[in-house]
Amino acid sequence: MAYRFLETFLKRLVGRTDIEDALQRLDKLTQEEVRMATAEGLKATHGIDNKVEDVGDKVKGVDNKIQGVDKKIHGVHVRVKDVGDQIAGAQITFI
Repeated sequence: MAYRFLETFLKRLVGRTDIEDALQRLDKLTQEEVRMATAEGLKATHGIDNKVEDVGDKVKGVDNKIQGVDKKIHGVHVRVKDVGDQIAGAQITFI
């Protein structure tokens, strides 16, 4: 450990800190790249979240339309039944 300290001291004394400086710059660039990648991932996640919400809203709209169609079909069914009952009553009267 003392040897390492002495080596570092002598390198600095001689002005050989270029490797250390380069490694420090590389470390800073790596950290910045990680932050940027994280920000891009977060941005993509928010975009997907908004699209999923839009799809959810559209599904709810389709569901409401299907319910409306179902009610209309039920109304047609009631009318057909009424017509069937009237025909049945007419046949009894006619016979």
